[in-house]
Amino acid sequence: MTNEMPTWDQFMISVLSVFADGTVRTRRESHPLVAAEAGLSNEQTSELLGSGQPKYMNRIGWGMSFLARTNALSRPSRGSYVITDGGRLLLKTYPQGFTEKDANIIINSSEGQQVGLVPYKPSSRAAKDTTTVDTAAESDSELDPIEQVQTGVDRIHTDVADELLIRLHENTATFFEQTVVDLVVAMGYAGADGVAARTQLTNDGGIDGVIDQDALGLNRVYIQAKRYALDSTVSRPDIQGFVGALHGVQADRGLFITTARYSSGAKAYAESVNTRVILIDGPRLANLMIRYGVGVQVQQTINIVKLDEDYFE
Repeated sequence: MTNEMPTWDQFMISVLSVFADGTVRTRRESHPLVAAEAGLSNEQTSELLGSGQPKYMNRIGWGMSFLARTNALSRPSRGSYVITDGGRLLLKTYPQGFTEKDANIIINSSEGQQVGLVPYKPSSRAAKDTTTVDTAAESDSELDPIEQVQTGVDRIHTDVADELLIRLHENTATFFEQTVVDLVVAMGYAGADGVAARTQLTNDGGIDGVIDQDALGLNRVYIQAKRYALDSTVSRPDIQGFVGALHGVQADRGLFITTARYSSGAKAYAESVNTRVILIDGPRLANLMIRYGVGVQVQQTINIVKLDEDYFE
């Protein structure tokens, strides 16, 4: 036992050791077991973050999220986890513990891929940055403090984006349609006096939502929301059907939103027709929900200060 709290990736060996018995557990059930496996003291389990959450729970949570996104743990049902063959391979390879960098060596190896391990995939926003999540752990010393904060925020957004899509897919089609309408309203497309509504579940002609951007309904946007499996693909016929529904209501624009992704044929067709059709896939949907505060809430606000040069002049 040491007085220093393990880092989030140092907790991963304890997580896998707890799950090695093959039992399905929730994150809440896992916390005390992982803490005991890691040999945490009462002082360590009492240490809190600024948000009030126990620090050890936060770090265990990040470790479990990494393991789940790389398929070392799987989620048989909402909020529950179980070890996979990939997790057992990590445990066998690094019985004394491992870092994120160590894990990535196995995850990217042929042996790791054979047992179903997959590389950690950062959010589309993080992927555009020069410093990605995969390299952040080994290059933190090269980043200035502001860059480290931004890297941390990107990781949080990646984790929340994954959870948003999982929750949306697990919920009902009605809930998903209403979420899409809520998002479009949050983005400001209903206007000051506009109206947004979800259509009836039957006889809607392929239209799931209608946004009137003005009080008279002269500027109207139609929405189709499809809650498909996260690893599935929306194809060209789906978009053709939506365009046909738009023609049926004499509309010149529409918004197609899904939890899945679009095929190249679907994208090409949407760009080729005279009717303006905007396609939003699962990753972009999750990022928009985070940006506009739909289905998420601010947990903590951090104020970053700098010297006020004017004060000293």
